[in-house]
Amino acid sequence: MKRGNEKSILKTILLSCLGFILFVGLAIGGFILYMVMTDYKPQSVEEVTIENNQKKVIQAGEELTGITFNIGYGGLDESRDFFEDGGEMSRSESKEKTEENMKHIGEYLKQADPSFALLQEIDVDSYRSFHVNEVKYLQDILTSHSSVFGLNYKVPWVPVPVFDPMGGAHSGVLTFSKYEMEKATRYALPGQENWLRQLFELDRAMVVHRLPVDNGKELVLINAHFSAYDKGGEVRKQQMAYAKEFIEKEYKDGNYVVIGGDWNQLFPGTNVDSLNNKKVAELPSWLQILPEDFLPEGFQWGSDVTVPTSRNLDTPYKKGETFVSVIDGFAVSPNVEITESKGIDLDFQHSDHNPVQITFKLK
Repeated sequence: MKRGNEKSILKTILLSCLGFILFVGLAIGGFILYMVMTDYKPQSVEEVTIENNQKKVIQAGEELTGITFNIGYGGLDESRDFFEDGGEMSRSESKEKTEENMKHIGEYLKQADPSFALLQEIDVDSYRSFHVNEVKYLQDILTSHSSVFGLNYKVPWVPVPVFDPMGGAHSGVLTFSKYEMEKATRYALPGQENWLRQLFELDRAMVVHRLPVDNGKELVLINAHFSAYDKGGEVRKQQMAYAKEFIEKEYKDGNYVVIGGDWNQLFPGTNVDSLNNKKVAELPSWLQILPEDFLPEGFQWGSDVTVPTSRNLDTPYKKGETFVSVIDGFAVSPNVEITESKGIDLDFQHSDHNPVQITFKLK
């Protein structure tokens, strides 16, 4: 081959490589620009719609029940893992499996028939759950309850894992109540990841519901889903400080306060060795411990540290092998009397969480 031909071939290869690199760079840049332009940017405080509002008013002293349950978008049943926990998966197994999981979750809630249900990770129209409208599905089951949906995750496309991306997400928290709600408000929680990561992350929030009580006071019922995977728990520290100040002020204003949800932090008094029937040398990197000084004076936890509420998602669930912990539950103000707190062991069959139920009275 002549020397001139060799140079021509090398030049063609070099130009092709540069062209490919430029194409990839433009594609990535265009995608990021699209994500920036479509980024969900809620106000710090927004009113949320109350649907099917009931007329019944809470009576002080009557027995009430509350459930908190992260349903894992109807896709994190016992057969699944999750890439951010060290697994490989990002979606439900199929639309049929999502519907099967939702059927069992709905049956549990229908049978429990709580006064209030605080649900997290519930999808409206997400690729990961095969676009099943889980909000409407449960609203059609709990027809005797008021309901409020608070958006906390709206992303056009999450491109990871590369070969099985999580895709578009439209999700949030959903609250049910047998009682009248006067107002529901979404409060953005402080703290964010770095700019690029935050484009694909949840916009964490707590939804605050104000329910009239027959004695003229209000029950301030809060559905919260705090951050996970933030390095060192720095974002969670900011969120906890915000939540503490909020509930303390509401109580000082004379209201009853009940806050529940997925705290993504280990509840005080949890013995992880006992829960896992073995010595746990080290907690998973994502798991932080709830700060001991979080509860304002006189407040108390509503939790059951003997029943696991969350499992690790590095592998599909294997009873006795998969790491479990207690990260879901309630906190209540001093004027709320908890008569029972219990974890409901559903053995993680249809979600990576188990529900927690409290029975309580407003003094």
